[in-house]
Amino acid sequence: MREEHETVSSYDIRRPLVVRAMRRSKIRQKIVEYLFDISPSGSYTSEIAYHTKTTPTNVIGALRGMGTRYKKDESLLSLNIIEQVTPEHEDFKLYRITEFGKEIIDDLRDNR
Repeated sequence: MREEHETVSSYDIRRPLVVRAMRRSKIRQKIVEYLFDISPSGSYTSEIAYHTKTTPTNVIGALRGMGTRYKKDESLLSLNIIEQVTPEHEDFKLYRITEFGKEIIDDLRDNR
């Protein structure tokens, strides 16, 4: 007799870590909510800081990790919630939400 195996998505595996990281930081939450709202467009650091009413340093910490306040393994980039995009022939970086990030936001909004 053939056994059926449940398939576990990467979302299910990473979800506890992602939810924990999001709950630990209001800045992360605000950044992801903002990028969700402007999706599929991206935004750059200072614009994200302006719209989330925080400093560019805090935004960079939440996006990429910085010291002990924002752990690199809990950064939005490391968690694959957002992605970094460099437009062709440009020297600035844009950040936008990933499909996985959209799933997380939808899930968090449903649980409010």
